[in-house]
Amino acid sequence: MKKIIPTVLAVLTVISLMVVGLLHGIVLDDLQKETLLILVIICGSSALYCFVIGEITHNNSQMDKLWSILPMVYMWIIAIKGGMSARLTVMATLVTIWGIRLTLNFARKGAYSIKFWTGKEDYRWSILRKNPLLKSRITWAIFDLFFISIIQNALVLGICLPGVALMSSAEPFSAMDYVATVLMLFFIIYETIADFQQYLFQTKKYQLLKAAKELKNLPSPYNLGFNTHGLFAISRHPNYFAEQAIWVCFYLFTIGAKVTFYGVFNWSIVGCLFLVILFIGSSTMGESISASKYPEYASYQKRIAKYFPLPWKK
Repeated sequence: MKKIIPTVLAVLTVISLMVVGLLHGIVLDDLQKETLLILVIICGSSALYCFVIGEITHNNSQMDKLWSILPMVYMWIIAIKGGMSARLTVMATLVTIWGIRLTLNFARKGAYSIKFWTGKEDYRWSILRKNPLLKSRITWAIFDLFFISIIQNALVLGICLPGVALMSSAEPFSAMDYVATVLMLFFIIYETIADFQQYLFQTKKYQLLKAAKELKNLPSPYNLGFNTHGLFAISRHPNYFAEQAIWVCFYLFTIGAKVTFYGVFNWSIVGCLFLVILFIGSSTMGESISASKYPEYASYQKRIAKYFPLPWKK
């Protein structure tokens, strides 16, 4: 219960903030409507592709492969349609840096292939298929259609909506834009380090397992089964923390463009807030898997903060 209450409160807070933003109303000019229509068409086409190909190939990582690619496409469309203003150009460039890095990180895990619809599937999908509620072909197809294909595609479009929201802003590049730029770059680097540390740990662990056969026979710290060093010594999910922070910082550009009410809110906040909800669910699932596989993980959960490093958790 102690673990559930903070999660429920976080979700309710996020939903409340989204409702506040949406109730204020969405007012778009013709340029924004035209641009958003283009993005929605691409998003819908991607969702259809992910569902059809995922069902045919039984590889449900189609959206995983597009996750880092679509935002780059969306943001350059927004930037070009917005006249390549300084703010939109910087935003599109930052998203491109983020996207290239994430794509390369996913590629080295074997996710991509010359035949784009093949490649290694994320292990979590196979675990979800074993869930009693999703075991039947029909229930899995429904889950695939709505969550994997439609919701995730909508979310990826959603995190790019700050670009649409400020397309028509005449505000010059401001101090807040510089802050958003620096913070985004910081968290991209932070996530890069976390992913690299995780990659080195897991690669070495599986190399050792080939000879040792069992985790208990491995030298420390690999015998734990999970990484507890580097950034993982201060946060259980430093990469997740950075990913959420990146898109919250991306939203800050709308504050610099002064398209907000009450100083901080506008309708495009829904994207980064939905992303927070997704990561709450994703990390909870990942931790349940880790706790079932590794006996020491429960102790690690008690000692180390989930996302943001906390001084009282060491």
